[in-house]
Amino acid sequence: MSAPIIEQAPLMKSHWSEQERVNAQVVLDFVQLLMNDHNFEALRNQHQNNPYKQHNRTMSDGIEGVLSTIADLVKKFPTFSYDVKRVFVDGDEVIIHAHATLKAAHRGDDTQGMNIVDIWKLADGIPVEHWDAVQGLSLSMRLYGLLTGGKVANSNGVF
Repeated sequence: MSAPIIEQAPLMKSHWSEQERVNAQVVLDFVQLLMNDHNFEALRNQHQNNPYKQHNRTMSDGIEGVLSTIADLVKKFPTFSYDVKRVFVDGDEVIIHAHATLKAAHRGDDTQGMNIVDIWKLADGIPVEHWDAVQGLSLSMRLYGLLTGGKVANSNGVF
């Protein structure tokens, strides 16, 4: 099954400044490569020398932290995907509200997968900092979160 494509046009808001539109585009392109295309090499090439501070306590700092976490998830669930529902932009901060699913058969089923809010801070047009809030939707995802969410991989705090 092919990777979902984030339809960006319907997510853009008319009241955003040109820079906010560009910032939204940067983050949407980033999450398309990461969460749907699973093109870790492209992201590694684009961001390997850039700072990337992680506030998800289970991921280490740097682009390798997020890449290795999602790559491990994709090894177990090759059809893992991320369906963007809303985008909010305030200057150099971009917030995405999304529905992530592990299996292609669960796409569009709001009783499966995870409800995710991701926040990125950009500097000079690149993502440099990330926060998130993840809510398991099904019993299995809530249990998965309890079992895998305990190891702290950075000291940045969640706020």
